[in-house]
Amino acid sequence: MTRRHERDDVDQVLTSYFQAEPLPEGFGQRLARRAAELARDRDRLLERLAVRATARGVTAIRPGRQAEPEGAAARRWVERARLELGEYLAGKRAFFTVPVDLTATPPFQRKVLEAARSIPFGQARPYAWVAKRIGNPRAVRAVGTALGTNPVPLLVPCHRVLKSDGGVGGYIFGTRAKSRLLKLEQTTPVLEGCTSTRIVCRVGCAHGRRMRADNRVIFASVEDARSVGYRPCRVCRPAAA
Repeated sequence: MTRRHERDDVDQVLTSYFQAEPLPEGFGQRLARRAAELARDRDRLLERLAVRATARGVTAIRPGRQAEPEGAAARRWVERARLELGEYLAGKRAFFTVPVDLTATPPFQRKVLEAARSIPFGQARPYAWVAKRIGNPRAVRAVGTALGTNPVPLLVPCHRVLKSDGGVGGYIFGTRAKSRLLKLEQTTPVLEGCTSTRIVCRVGCAHGRRMRADNRVIFASVEDARSVGYRPCRVCRPAAA
């Protein structure tokens, strides 16, 4: 057998090995139905959440019926919060721009919540880490209590705080919801760049929404984006996140 025939045989074997298997009949329809079901679940969840706000920002997110906000500023924050929460739950947002108003929160709890807000999207920390972060390493139980009464869950990501043994721990919406939120963040891209503008944004940035699908590229870090000539967006500021 000649070397040419040997190469042809090898090519044929490799082509056969890596050839994609045909999808099962009806797979596309089942996938579309599942996507529609998830969208309906997300919409039902949002309908069951009541968002309250002041002129400073969002003060509470709780199960219940949405009440009419008092004042134009509060209405604007409620509308933005509901919009961004929907995008987040759909895997289209990796950060929130709507402000939170924690002025009515006790000082200790406010420190705990601010520490939880510093945990990056898609990551998790133990309760002991939060206790050390606020300068009170022995207050692990108190930290758990403060997070358990978080007035603005999701916006302040207390779901990113776990038990020291890796267990999920408690959550205001239940442990199943906490696990699903953690999985959602693990599968949601954090950074996306535009090949035409050479700008990298956090997923959910208004500039990113204007990117064409064929111009969008995902990055693991700002450093990776910079290494190939991209610059951080000045609006969502991914380098400072």
